[in-house]
Amino acid sequence: MDSFSLRCLIAVVLSLVIAARAHKRRSLDRSGAIAGFFVMSIHLAASYRYGAMLLAFFFSSSKLTKVGQEKKRSLEEDFKEGGQRNWIQVLSNSGLAAVLAILAAALTSGEDKCLDATKSNVVTGLVGGIIGHYACCSGDTWSSELGILSNAQPRLITNFKPVKKGTNGGVTLQGLAAAAAAGFVIGITYVMVGLFTTKCDSDVAWKQLLVIPLASAAGLCGSLIDSLLGATLQFSGYCSLRKKVVSRRSPTVTKISGIDILDNNAVNVVSVLLTTVLTSVVCLLIF
Repeated sequence: MDSFSLRCLIAVVLSLVIAARAHKRRSLDRSGAIAGFFVMSIHLAASYRYGAMLLAFFFSSSKLTKVGQEKKRSLEEDFKEGGQRNWIQVLSNSGLAAVLAILAAALTSGEDKCLDATKSNVVTGLVGGIIGHYACCSGDTWSSELGILSNAQPRLITNFKPVKKGTNGGVTLQGLAAAAAAGFVIGITYVMVGLFTTKCDSDVAWKQLLVIPLASAAGLCGSLIDSLLGATLQFSGYCSLRKKVVSRRSPTVTKISGIDILDNNAVNVVSVLLTTVLTSVVCLLIF
Protein backbone atom coordinates (compact mmCIF):
# COMPACT_ATOMS: atom_id res chain seq x y z
CA MET A 1 0.00 0.00 0.00
CA ASP A 2 1.45 3.38 -1.02
CA SER A 3 1.61 6.37 1.36
CA PHE A 4 -1.42 8.15 -0.11
CA SER A 5 -3.63 5.04 0.12
CA LEU A 6 -2.50 4.52 3.71
CA ARG A 7 -3.31 8.15 4.53
CA CYS A 8 -6.78 7.72 3.02
CA LEU A 9 -7.39 4.63 5.15
CA ILE A 10 -6.21 6.41 8.31
CA ALA A 11 -8.38 9.40 7.39
CA VAL A 12 -11.57 7.33 7.11
CA VAL A 13 -11.00 5.35 10.31
CA LEU A 14 -9.94 8.35 12.40
CA SER A 15 -12.76 10.53 11.05
CA LEU A 16 -15.34 7.87 11.83
CA VAL A 17 -14.11 7.54 15.42
CA ILE A 18 -13.99 11.31 16.02
CA ALA A 19 -17.39 11.97 14.43
CA ALA A 20 -19.02 9.19 16.48
CA ARG A 21 -17.39 10.51 19.65
CA ALA A 22 -18.49 14.07 18.91
CA HIS A 23 -22.07 12.91 18.35
CA LYS A 24 -22.06 10.91 21.57
CA ARG A 25 -20.79 13.94 23.51
CA ARG A 26 -23.34 16.19 21.81
CA SER A 27 -20.77 18.42 20.16
CA LEU A 28 -22.44 17.51 16.84
CA ASP A 29 -25.98 16.41 16.07
CA ARG A 30 -26.54 13.51 13.65
CA SER A 31 -26.37 15.67 10.52
CA GLY A 32 -23.29 17.46 11.86
CA ALA A 33 -21.57 14.16 12.61
CA ILE A 34 -22.20 12.88 9.07
CA ALA A 35 -20.98 16.12 7.48
CA GLY A 36 -18.03 16.19 9.89
CA PHE A 37 -17.02 12.66 8.91
CA PHE A 38 -16.85 13.58 5.23
CA VAL A 39 -14.97 16.89 5.60
CA MET A 40 -12.57 15.38 8.15
CA SER A 41 -11.83 12.47 5.83
CA ILE A 42 -11.14 14.86 2.95
CA HIS A 43 -8.78 17.00 5.03
CA LEU A 44 -6.76 14.12 6.47
CA ALA A 45 -6.57 12.30 3.14
CA ALA A 46 -5.33 15.45 1.40
CA SER A 47 -2.72 16.26 4.06
CA TYR A 48 -2.12 15.51 7.71
CA ARG A 49 -1.51 19.24 8.21
CA TYR A 50 -4.95 20.17 6.86
CA GLY A 51 -6.53 17.55 9.09
CA ALA A 52 -4.56 18.76 12.09
CA MET A 53 -5.73 22.35 11.61
CA LEU A 54 -9.34 21.20 11.30
CA LEU A 55 -9.04 19.09 14.46
CA ALA A 56 -7.31 21.91 16.36
CA PHE A 57 -10.22 24.16 15.47
CA PHE A 58 -12.88 21.56 16.26
CA PHE A 59 -11.55 20.31 19.59
CA SER A 60 -10.63 23.74 20.95
CA SER A 61 -13.96 25.24 19.88
CA SER A 62 -15.94 22.34 21.36
CA LYS A 63 -14.13 22.71 24.68
CA LEU A 64 -14.59 26.48 24.84
CA THR A 65 -18.28 26.21 23.95
CA LYS A 66 -18.81 24.28 27.18
CA VAL A 67 -16.99 26.86 29.34
CA GLY A 68 -19.34 29.08 31.36
CA GLN A 69 -22.48 27.42 30.04
CA GLU A 70 -24.76 28.78 32.74
CA LYS A 71 -23.77 32.36 31.97
CA LYS A 72 -24.07 31.76 28.22
CA ARG A 73 -27.53 30.23 28.73
CA SER A 74 -28.76 33.53 30.17
CA LEU A 75 -27.20 35.63 27.40
CA GLU A 76 -27.36 33.66 24.14
CA GLU A 77 -30.50 33.59 22.03
CA ASP A 78 -29.99 30.12 20.53
CA PHE A 79 -28.10 28.46 23.37
CA LYS A 80 -27.64 24.71 22.90
CA GLU A 81 -26.46 22.38 25.63
CA GLY A 82 -22.91 21.35 24.76
CA GLY A 83 -22.88 23.72 21.77
CA GLN A 84 -24.27 21.01 19.49
CA ARG A 85 -23.64 21.90 15.81
CA ASN A 86 -25.55 20.76 12.73
CA TRP A 87 -24.43 20.12 9.14
CA ILE A 88 -24.94 23.75 8.12
CA GLN A 89 -22.57 24.96 10.82
CA VAL A 90 -20.05 22.22 9.99
CA LEU A 91 -19.97 23.16 6.32
CA SER A 92 -19.93 26.89 7.11
CA ASN A 93 -16.74 26.30 9.08
CA SER A 94 -15.03 23.69 6.89
CA GLY A 95 -16.69 23.43 3.47
CA LEU A 96 -14.50 25.97 1.67
CA ALA A 97 -11.33 24.53 3.19
CA ALA A 98 -12.37 21.05 2.03
CA VAL A 99 -12.63 22.32 -1.56
CA LEU A 100 -9.22 24.00 -1.31
CA ALA A 101 -7.71 20.83 0.17
CA ILE A 102 -9.02 18.74 -2.73
CA LEU A 103 -7.58 21.18 -5.27
CA ALA A 104 -4.20 21.32 -3.52
CA ALA A 105 -3.99 17.53 -3.25
CA ALA A 106 -4.91 17.12 -6.92
CA LEU A 107 -2.15 19.53 -7.99
CA THR A 108 0.50 17.83 -5.83
CA SER A 109 -0.65 14.23 -6.40
CA GLY A 110 -1.35 13.94 -2.69
CA GLU A 111 2.16 15.02 -1.67
CA ASP A 112 2.47 17.54 1.17
CA LYS A 113 4.27 20.68 -0.01
CA CYS A 114 5.86 23.62 1.77
CA LEU A 115 4.73 27.19 1.18
CA ASP A 116 7.02 28.24 -1.67
CA ALA A 117 5.65 30.52 -4.39
CA THR A 118 8.86 30.12 -6.44
CA LYS A 119 7.83 26.53 -7.13
CA SER A 120 4.04 26.96 -7.32
CA ASN A 121 1.97 30.10 -6.87
CA VAL A 122 -1.25 28.12 -7.06
CA VAL A 123 -0.38 25.55 -4.39
CA THR A 124 1.03 28.24 -2.09
CA GLY A 125 -2.13 30.29 -2.51
CA LEU A 126 -4.37 27.31 -1.83
CA VAL A 127 -2.48 26.21 1.28
CA GLY A 128 -2.34 29.80 2.54
CA GLY A 129 -6.09 29.99 2.05
CA ILE A 130 -6.64 26.89 4.19
CA ILE A 131 -4.48 28.39 6.96
CA GLY A 132 -6.45 31.64 6.81
CA HIS A 133 -9.72 29.71 6.78
CA TYR A 134 -9.06 27.92 10.06
CA ALA A 135 -7.40 30.92 11.68
CA CYS A 136 -10.60 32.86 10.96
CA CYS A 137 -12.96 30.10 12.13
CA SER A 138 -10.98 29.57 15.32
CA GLY A 139 -10.56 33.30 15.94
CA ASP A 140 -14.28 33.96 15.56
CA THR A 141 -15.26 31.04 17.82
CA TRP A 142 -12.69 31.75 20.53
CA SER A 143 -13.55 35.46 20.61
CA SER A 144 -17.28 34.70 20.82
CA GLU A 145 -17.02 31.98 23.45
CA LEU A 146 -14.54 33.81 25.69
CA GLY A 147 -15.51 37.39 24.91
CA ILE A 148 -19.07 36.91 26.16
CA LEU A 149 -17.65 35.77 29.51
CA SER A 150 -15.56 38.92 29.90
CA ASN A 151 -16.42 41.25 32.77
CA ALA A 152 -15.79 44.19 30.45
CA GLN A 153 -18.67 45.93 28.69
CA PRO A 154 -18.59 45.10 24.96
CA ARG A 155 -18.46 47.98 22.51
CA LEU A 156 -19.94 48.05 19.04
CA ILE A 157 -17.11 47.86 16.51
CA THR A 158 -18.61 50.55 14.25
CA ASN A 159 -18.92 53.37 16.81
CA PHE A 160 -17.36 51.97 20.02
CA LYS A 161 -20.53 52.65 22.00
CA PRO A 162 -21.25 50.25 24.90
CA VAL A 163 -23.77 47.52 24.00
CA LYS A 164 -25.36 44.59 25.79
CA LYS A 165 -23.54 41.26 25.83
CA GLY A 166 -24.58 39.05 22.94
CA THR A 167 -24.92 41.97 20.51
CA ASN A 168 -23.60 41.09 17.06
CA GLY A 169 -20.52 43.23 16.42
CA GLY A 170 -19.82 43.86 20.10
CA VAL A 171 -16.13 43.42 20.93
CA THR A 172 -13.96 43.29 24.06
CA LEU A 173 -10.20 43.26 24.50
CA GLN A 174 -10.48 39.75 25.95
CA GLY A 175 -12.35 38.58 22.86
CA LEU A 176 -9.85 40.14 20.46
CA ALA A 177 -6.93 38.64 22.36
CA ALA A 178 -8.66 35.26 22.21
CA ALA A 179 -9.00 35.59 18.43
CA ALA A 180 -5.28 36.22 18.00
CA ALA A 181 -4.47 33.32 20.35
CA ALA A 182 -6.72 31.04 18.30
CA GLY A 183 -4.86 31.97 15.12
CA PHE A 184 -1.58 31.30 16.91
CA VAL A 185 -2.74 27.76 17.76
CA ILE A 186 -3.62 27.13 14.10
CA GLY A 187 -0.23 28.46 12.99
CA ILE A 188 1.76 26.40 15.48
CA THR A 189 -0.28 23.30 14.55
CA TYR A 190 0.55 23.75 10.88
CA VAL A 191 4.25 24.24 11.56
CA MET A 192 4.67 21.44 14.12
CA VAL A 193 2.87 18.79 12.06
CA GLY A 194 4.83 19.91 9.01
CA LEU A 195 8.09 19.09 10.79
CA PHE A 196 7.13 15.40 10.64
CA THR A 197 5.28 15.24 7.34
CA THR A 198 7.00 17.63 4.93
CA LYS A 199 10.52 18.01 3.60
CA CYS A 200 11.65 21.49 2.50
CA ASP A 201 14.88 23.10 1.42
CA SER A 202 16.60 24.65 4.45
CA ASP A 203 15.94 28.27 3.45
CA VAL A 204 12.28 27.51 2.72
CA ALA A 205 11.89 25.46 5.91
CA TRP A 206 12.84 28.39 8.14
CA LYS A 207 10.36 30.65 6.36
CA GLN A 208 7.53 28.30 7.34
CA LEU A 209 7.81 29.74 10.87
CA LEU A 210 6.25 32.93 9.52
CA VAL A 211 2.98 31.01 9.36
CA ILE A 212 2.66 31.45 13.14
CA PRO A 213 2.43 35.27 13.24
CA LEU A 214 0.53 35.23 9.94
CA ALA A 215 -2.12 32.88 11.34
CA SER A 216 -2.33 34.95 14.54
CA ALA A 217 -3.02 38.06 12.45
CA ALA A 218 -5.54 36.14 10.33
CA GLY A 219 -7.39 35.02 13.47
CA LEU A 220 -7.66 38.60 14.68
CA CYS A 221 -8.53 39.92 11.22
CA GLY A 222 -11.22 37.28 10.72
CA SER A 223 -12.80 38.13 14.05
CA LEU A 224 -12.82 41.85 13.21
CA ILE A 225 -14.40 41.19 9.80
CA ASP A 226 -17.01 38.97 11.43
CA SER A 227 -17.78 41.67 14.01
CA LEU A 228 -18.03 44.38 11.36
CA LEU A 229 -20.46 42.29 9.29
CA GLY A 230 -22.43 41.42 12.41
CA ALA A 231 -22.73 45.06 13.46
CA THR A 232 -23.94 46.24 10.06
CA LEU A 233 -25.65 43.42 8.14
CA GLN A 234 -27.04 41.33 11.00
CA PHE A 235 -29.91 42.59 13.16
CA SER A 236 -29.50 42.80 16.92
CA GLY A 237 -32.22 43.88 19.32
CA TYR A 238 -33.10 43.59 23.00
CA CYS A 239 -36.18 41.53 23.82
CA SER A 240 -37.97 42.87 26.89
CA LEU A 241 -39.83 39.58 27.28
CA ARG A 242 -36.86 37.19 27.10
CA LYS A 243 -34.45 39.68 28.71
CA LYS A 244 -31.68 38.99 26.20
CA VAL A 245 -30.32 40.13 22.85
CA VAL A 246 -32.03 38.50 19.85
CA SER A 247 -31.59 38.57 16.07
CA ARG A 248 -35.25 38.63 15.08
CA ARG A 249 -37.65 41.56 15.05
CA SER A 250 -40.87 41.44 17.08
CA PRO A 251 -43.14 43.87 18.98
CA THR A 252 -41.19 43.22 22.18
CA VAL A 253 -37.76 43.85 20.57
CA THR A 254 -35.95 47.19 20.58
CA LYS A 255 -33.32 47.57 17.87
CA ILE A 256 -29.67 47.87 18.95
CA SER A 257 -27.82 47.69 15.63
CA GLY A 258 -27.64 46.30 12.11
CA ILE A 259 -30.10 45.45 9.36
CA ASP A 260 -31.62 42.06 8.72
CA ILE A 261 -29.68 40.87 5.65
CA LEU A 262 -27.37 38.10 6.92
CA ASP A 263 -27.89 35.49 9.61
CA ASN A 264 -25.09 34.17 11.79
CA ASN A 265 -24.13 31.34 9.41
CA ALA A 266 -23.99 33.73 6.44
CA VAL A 267 -21.80 36.16 8.41
CA ASN A 268 -19.44 33.29 9.21
CA VAL A 269 -19.25 32.21 5.57
CA VAL A 270 -18.52 35.72 4.28
CA SER A 271 -15.89 36.47 6.94
CA VAL A 272 -14.19 33.11 6.29
CA LEU A 273 -14.19 33.73 2.55
CA LEU A 274 -12.66 37.20 2.89
CA THR A 275 -10.01 36.06 5.39
CA THR A 276 -9.17 33.05 3.22
CA VAL A 277 -8.57 35.27 0.20
CA LEU A 278 -6.55 37.84 2.18
CA THR A 279 -4.33 35.20 3.77
CA SER A 280 -3.79 33.52 0.41
CA VAL A 281 -2.61 36.79 -1.12
CA VAL A 282 -0.30 37.55 1.82
CA CYS A 283 1.22 34.07 1.56
CA LEU A 284 2.04 34.71 -2.10
CA LEU A 285 3.81 37.92 -1.08
CA ILE A 286 5.73 36.39 1.83
CA PHE A 287 6.63 32.95 0.55
